[in-house]
Amino acid sequence: MTRHLRRLGDQFRISLPLADGGFLGRQCPNEDCQRYFKIKPGTGLEGENLPLHCPYCGQTGEMGDFHTQAQLDYAVSMVGRQVTEAATRDLKDMARQFNRRAAGGLFSLKMDVKSSPSPIRHYAEEELETDVECQNCTLVYSVYGVFAYCPDCGQHNSLQILGKGLDVVVKMLDMACSADAEVAATLVQNGLEDCVSAFDGFGRELCKIHSSKAKDQARAEAIRFQNIAGARTSIAEQFGIDLAQGLHDDEWSLAARCFQKRHLLAHKMGVIDKEYVQRAGDPSAVVGRKISVTPDEVRELTATLRQVASLLVRKMEALS
Repeated sequence: MTRHLRRLGDQFRISLPLADGGFLGRQCPNEDCQRYFKIKPGTGLEGENLPLHCPYCGQTGEMGDFHTQAQLDYAVSMVGRQVTEAATRDLKDMARQFNRRAAGGLFSLKMDVKSSPSPIRHYAEEELETDVECQNCTLVYSVYGVFAYCPDCGQHNSLQILGKGLDVVVKMLDMACSADAEVAATLVQNGLEDCVSAFDGFGRELCKIHSSKAKDQARAEAIRFQNIAGARTSIAEQFGIDLAQGLHDDEWSLAARCFQKRHLLAHKMGVIDKEYVQRAGDPSAVVGRKISVTPDEVRELTATLRQVASLLVRKMEALS
């Protein structure tokens, strides 16, 4: 009399609804992290029982370890509804048999089964800030913030994010070519500031995730890259890596000069001071005059920063 319940078996397969764009929410099981992210099923590595990596802390586990509480509540409510519906059908079968046996007797008895479906605990996935397609395994995932490990292959996206930022700068320089002089100057200066900001964010993140390999972890995490010459010294002290390795002297000099120009733009309204003259090695600099930034030197800077960043990633990943 419980054939409908028996048909359910002891295992249930529940399909979780996907968010807009085909994303599935996940949550890190690490009690010290527990941060939320999303992945897009159908992208990334192929195969069964592949491990999943938390994009924030790097925690690794099985896919099922990363369910959110809202998803578990939804699944439990779906199972509850299936069990309730199966039990109701079994009771109705019992009622029909009872009613057939009771018909025609001295007394008229009838069994009636009424029920309502148990509620489903629906949920909505959260909106996140950054969508990324991993350049290594093609997984599409979404995170809070910017920098993250790929949940599929575990590769960190710091170099990829820097590349995107520098690509935007190049587009700004292209726009400057067809703009009037005032707008062009603003685009070029903004492009320079964006170059430095992107590289600073990249460098800080890289030092953070590799800080355990440094001589002094706290000092490594405190390294800033808005002064590339100072960063070169600090990286050499903490990691034994020379940022200028593989660069020609004039390439490094241009990069250091551009970073000094950015400092003037950000803190001195672009007016040259004695500190700039002493540090930049710029023969055309005159104290009190406004600094000049050309599209060509910013474009060259983007190429140099890509080279420096690639070197730094390779060298840090090779450290034991």
